[in-house]
Amino acid sequence: MGPPRSKKRRPTFRRLLKTSGVKLENKLKNRQLKQQNVAKKQRKEQKRLRQAVKDAAIRTPRPLETYRKRPEEEEDEEEFLETLPTDMMEDGDLQQMTTMARQASFITRDLSSCGPVHGGKKRRSEVVRSYEKVPRKMAKTEEKEVIHLLPIKDKTGVIPQSVERVKKQQVEEEEEEEEEEAAEQTEEMEDEAALQSAAQLTEEQREQLRAQKIHEKKLHIAALASAVVSDPSSNIKRVKELRGLLMESDPCVAVTVRKLVMVSLMEIFKDITPTYRIRPLTPAEKAAKVKKDTQQLREFEEGLVSQYKFYLEDLEQTINDWKQQKKKRSQAVGFSSYLGLAEVAVRCLCELLLALPHFNFHNNIIVILVPLMNDPVTKVSGMCCDAFRKLFQQDKLGGASLATVRVISGLVKRLNYNVRPEVLRTLLSLRIKEVEMKKDIEATAPKKKFMNNKERKKNLSRMQRKWKKAEEKLEKELLEAEASESKDKKIKLHTETLNIVFLVYFRILKKAQKSVLLPAVLEGLARFAHLINLEFFDDLLNVLQTLIQSGDLTNRESLHCIQTVFTILSGQGDVLNIDPLNFYSQLYKMLPTLHAGKPNDDIIIVLRCLDAMLTRRRKQVTLQRAMAFVKRLSTLSLHVLPNASVGILAANRAAVHSFPKCDFLLDNEVQGSGFYLPELDEPEHCNAQNTALWELHTLQRHYHPVVRRFAVHLSVGAPSEGSAALSADLSRRSPVELFDDYSVRDMTFNPAVAAPSTKKKDHFTVGATLLDAELQRRAENILTVTEETELDFTTTHTPDTH
Repeated sequence: MGPPRSKKRRPTFRRLLKTSGVKLENKLKNRQLKQQNVAKKQRKEQKRLRQAVKDAAIRTPRPLETYRKRPEEEEDEEEFLETLPTDMMEDGDLQQMTTMARQASFITRDLSSCGPVHGGKKRRSEVVRSYEKVPRKMAKTEEKEVIHLLPIKDKTGVIPQSVERVKKQQVEEEEEEEEEEAAEQTEEMEDEAALQSAAQLTEEQREQLRAQKIHEKKLHIAALASAVVSDPSSNIKRVKELRGLLMESDPCVAVTVRKLVMVSLMEIFKDITPTYRIRPLTPAEKAAKVKKDTQQLREFEEGLVSQYKFYLEDLEQTINDWKQQKKKRSQAVGFSSYLGLAEVAVRCLCELLLALPHFNFHNNIIVILVPLMNDPVTKVSGMCCDAFRKLFQQDKLGGASLATVRVISGLVKRLNYNVRPEVLRTLLSLRIKEVEMKKDIEATAPKKKFMNNKERKKNLSRMQRKWKKAEEKLEKELLEAEASESKDKKIKLHTETLNIVFLVYFRILKKAQKSVLLPAVLEGLARFAHLINLEFFDDLLNVLQTLIQSGDLTNRESLHCIQTVFTILSGQGDVLNIDPLNFYSQLYKMLPTLHAGKPNDDIIIVLRCLDAMLTRRRKQVTLQRAMAFVKRLSTLSLHVLPNASVGILAANRAAVHSFPKCDFLLDNEVQGSGFYLPELDEPEHCNAQNTALWELHTLQRHYHPVVRRFAVHLSVGAPSEGSAALSADLSRRSPVELFDDYSVRDMTFNPAVAAPSTKKKDHFTVGATLLDAELQRRAENILTVTEETELDFTTTHTPDTH
């Protein structure tokens, strides 16, 4: 039989794993305890050494004259000495005691101490305690890198050989410091020499010297910039050297050099800045050990962020000096140059605002530039407004737009609505459209079809299903990373932005109706009216109607009010049971007063209003109203520019298609009773059915070919097919598009008007031109009669009787 079976159960694999984990923990704890014990021993040894040093310092022999005694002790000692029996001591003993007392090396404590005998221990402990309280300054010993060489062997044995490695960075830093010191010394000497020689130069020589200095500075700036751009990670310190040139002290070139450095640094940051935002490292990340490449990347990012921050602060300080007219101590730049420096600084900030919307300190740039949109200097405010318009147009996510709108809202409220209208007109460039937003999401997040559980079980094995599930999970994460932002987040940002915009608009409508901002507010409401919340419709319609009836608005402002109302009613407001008859009457009354000359931008607003009032709301509009608008628009088309005529005739065509019974206007017969009243401003009661569109016959002889084509097309009833139908390029475009396409802004016709043909003068040909020969003979006789021949009308011709 085999060996007896052990009654102990074999440990399972999990238990073994558990016990191995416990063993590892115990080993770790033992190692930590050993380290603590070693550290404790080292501290004890250091304490003993310090105590021995202190004791040696205390026990050094000092002469007795240095010890001070109390007056009572001196009196008692004298009395004691007097009472001693001097005859019991010999002269040798007394001399020996005196010499021993002078040496005092055998005394173990301070004789001047008035404390007890065992007070030395306490005093020594206090000294040690005070020494412990002093902060320890450990000498930092730099770790030297050693290169081990081949050993040497002699009689004594093997002798190891090693050489200390020379650090390149240290050598480079020392060389750089030496070069900087030498350059500073040479610059100081050159400045002193230049100041002495400048007074002796003529004006032409000074100008040549200035040009030479500027050329040298340009070369220096170009060298530094090219070094940074070629290798940003290792030459990021050159940016600091470039920033130092912003403090150029030479008065003759200071302004030019500072402008060059500002623009150069702007281009450098646009080139070397990464496409992500750099966040500060946490303490745990700083303490963790990383690879050498990762550490270099961290150092580069940290240096880039710090230098970028300092650069923005320099630009901001330049602008503040200009605004405050603050004189510097250096006296290098005068007050007259502050505006030029500030313009360059604003331009650099605008470029960085557009080029680096993802990078750090973008909100700080917005805070700096938004107040400058309201600056009285037209060039500065224009640069800022254009920059924010471009930012709104290229911002697909909405984060930068939201930050800008918040700052603009705070600026308008802080200045009590005393801002320039251009500040609010920049809000018209906001990309808040539902269609564009969906398009952006679809473009950034491609669709991917994944297998469901049934398909996996049916087609794949167990291991394949496991791998397929992990692969699909990874693909989903990658798709989420590729998509810039989710649809919900984008809609949320856009909603918050629009709420702030409407808050600004409603505040101005409520508190500053007489302000110069009212046109910009009405234009903005017309632009975003389809996004207004339904609960504001009633109050907004009442306010707009009151503004129109007040008579204080211009034609353009009134048109914006009407456009806002009908944009609301054609969108979410179609559920409201409202008949805006007053707004129809206002537009009908306003049509003959529109400008017919060059600034015809109001026509495009009229075309948009007509599309919302007649085409989209054709079920709520009566035939009388539609015919009145068609007649008045035809009259207006006779007086305006050709592109406006084309747009108006295209709007009439859309109205005729929406209301087919408008063909009554093409007939001369009277429909019903009454006469057409063209001067009446009520479209419902002007009897437009009793007139005809005679303007179309006049427009058929218009000098613009497209106007003639539309006039012929409308005069036959605007057919969709046949010889009188329009071509596809004209019929498929809206009135607003036709207005823009045939614009005459550049004082050129589109298409070009053909030059008149040269007609040859008619003249008589010599020869038989008449069929009757007798008549031809008489005509020739009359033509051959000379001018001197006088005709006698008294004589009568008697025919021959023969």
